[in-house]
Amino acid sequence: KQLLEQKARCEGRRGGLKDQIRHIKRKLQTEEYKDVDERHRVKMIEFETTKIAISDLEIYHEALDKALLRYHGMKIADINKIIQELWTLTYKGEDIFNIALYSGQDSGSRAKKSYNYRVVMTKGNIEMDMKGRCSAGQRVLASIIIRLALAETFCINCGVMTLDEPTTNLDYENKRGLAIALAQIIASRAAQQNFQLVVITHDEDFVCMMKNELATQTGFDMPERYFQVSREEGQDGKYYSKINAIDWDEL
Repeated sequence: KQLLEQKARCEGRRGGLKDQIRHIKRKLQTEEYKDVDERHRVKMIEFETTKIAISDLEIYHEALDKALLRYHGMKIADINKIIQELWTLTYKGEDIFNIALYSGQDSGSRAKKSYNYRVVMTKGNIEMDMKGRCSAGQRVLASIIIRLALAETFCINCGVMTLDEPTTNLDYENKRGLAIALAQIIASRAAQQNFQLVVITHDEDFVCMMKNELATQTGFDMPERYFQVSREEGQDGKYYSKINAIDWDEL
């Protein structure tokens, strides 16, 4: 009797499984599951190909990251080299030996999307942040020198450089040092056809310094004149700007 009951239960389960098989076979014939083996093969190829592409991209990203890091370090080194040359040439004080641009990248192993740049000065054998520890004239001179270094490093094909009141807060010696540096830059870039330096200043002494320093340089033609902008009252009682071209010899 027990065997007959077990047999009946097994036959019942077998009948259920047969029904499931028939249902699955009919389902496989529908549009949803048509050619499922081929579609599965194609998707597996896509999956494996994508894995390979991701792996290649990770290798490329790491290589690009290292290249950017190296390029950034090289450019910072180039900038600091020019800064040191210009600072030595321009700054006439004896308290600050050199200034440099730091990016905070030295200890990092990956390139960053942004950097926390800071200006560091060297006094004796000690390096310290320049912010809050220098005079207004030193800050002005440092900012001009950094801009000149950036222009020399990145803007070789872009020849227009503008300085607006560059002698603000500079004493006589540092103004003369700046004039020497600008004269040397003009002489070295004279062969570049699109180079133009525009200096906007109220300081006539600095204009005379520029004239004298340019006269000591060779390999380029002296500018024939400079432009003086004045404010004059018109017949209608309104004030207008007037631009006069003045020969260097009239300085």
